Amino acid sequence: MEDLASQASANPEIPDKLYFRIGEVAKLAGIKPYVLRFWESEFSGLGPKKSGTGHRLYRRKDVEMVLEIKRLLYEKRFTIEGARKVLEARPKREPAKPAAAPRRQAELFQHGHGSFYHDVRRELQEILAILEDE
Repeated sequence: MEDLASQASANPEIPDKLYFRIGEVAKLAGIKPYVLRFWESEFSGLGPKKSGTGHRLYRRKDVEMVLEIKRLLYEKRFTIEGARKVLEARPKREPAKPAAAPRRQAELFQHGHGSFYHDVRRELQEILAILEDE
C-alpha cells in the first residue's frame, strides 16, 4: 500500500487560480524552472503566455500538462519523443460551446412576457417620435 506522502507528491492539488508563475509551477511539479523552459521547447502544447514584464504565466491546463509530462518522463520512463507522441495521440478537448444565440423578438413575445415587451416597445417608439420632432 502506497503511503499518503508519496501519493500526494505524485498528484499535487492545483490551486484554483487563473495564472501561475514559473516558480509556482516548478514547485507544484517538483522540478526546476529551467526544466520547464526546456519542456516548452520540446512540447508544442505547452506554451505559457508572457506578461507585460516578460514573466511566464501558465494556465491550469498548462500546469496539468506539466504534471502529465513529468509522469510520462519520470514514472513511465518515456523518452521526450515518446512522451510527445503519447500527448499528441490523445484526443483534444472539445471547445467550449458558443453562447446561445440571442432570441428573436417573436420568441420573446411567445413566453408570457408579451405585454411587458409591447409596453416597452410602445414607450420607446413614443420617445423616438418626440426626439424626431425636436
